[in-house]
Amino acid sequence: MESVGEVLARHGGWATRSELIRATSRHAVVAAVERGEVQRVALGIYALPGLPAGKVAVLAYDGVLSHVSAAEALGLPLLLTPEKPHITIPPKRRPRPGPPAVLHWADTTSGERRDRTTSLLRTVVDCSRILPFAEALAVADAALATGRLSQDELLAASAAMRGPGCPNARRTAAAATRRSGSFLESILRALLISAGIDGFEPQVLVTHGWFRARVDLGHRQARLALEADGFEFHGSRRDFAADCQRYDDLVAAGWLVLRFTYEQVIGDPAWVVATVRAALASRLAG
Repeated sequence: MESVGEVLARHGGWATRSELIRATSRHAVVAAVERGEVQRVALGIYALPGLPAGKVAVLAYDGVLSHVSAAEALGLPLLLTPEKPHITIPPKRRPRPGPPAVLHWADTTSGERRDRTTSLLRTVVDCSRILPFAEALAVADAALATGRLSQDELLAASAAMRGPGCPNARRTAAAATRRSGSFLESILRALLISAGIDGFEPQVLVTHGWFRARVDLGHRQARLALEADGFEFHGSRRDFAADCQRYDDLVAAGWLVLRFTYEQVIGDPAWVVATVRAALASRLAG
């Protein structure tokens, strides 16, 4: 006969009390709980210790992982990891006792209830309700880049929204693009949009004779390139030399290149915007 832990492992880490008793016995379940081999996460629901907090909360509240927690589960980029799991439960259900979580009340589809996670489209829309514009745009850009979501779908979903967060969701859908190259690039683009600085496009291709390179954000008329440099460092002298050559080739092609670090974009956005604004004015005036 299997142990209670083995049954739980076979079921993906959790099971109902009736499933455990059928596979083992009532006494075995009680003994496993007393020994700490199994945890009771909700009435009639048992799980292996060490299950992720989001999974435990989903089971405890019999809900669906949603909002930023669903974004994290789906591999979408977030500035901050959620402190508590976000769980969506049916609209009229009263909250039951459970672990720390942020609860939302809304209808979910049968597919979402089966997967215990909101759909990609629903997740993006939900995130755009509660996140600042820049962070919501980074989530939306990354979702479009997967190829499993189109901007038309996102625009239609945001147009159909009701309740809190609608303006931000519609603004996010209108600005989102699958062409963004990174989380930091999306944040930088959002800063420019919020500041009313127009004309920058993501992943602009610069050509000059034999030279071809893409810049994170490019203003074609001003020939001004913005590069969002994340945490990565040059892995070797060869990488560093190639990066320097790329920069020099862009300058030789008539482009001014401004490079912004993660710390600058996230920690000093006002300075970033002021620097871009001044450089753009100078280039257009010349």
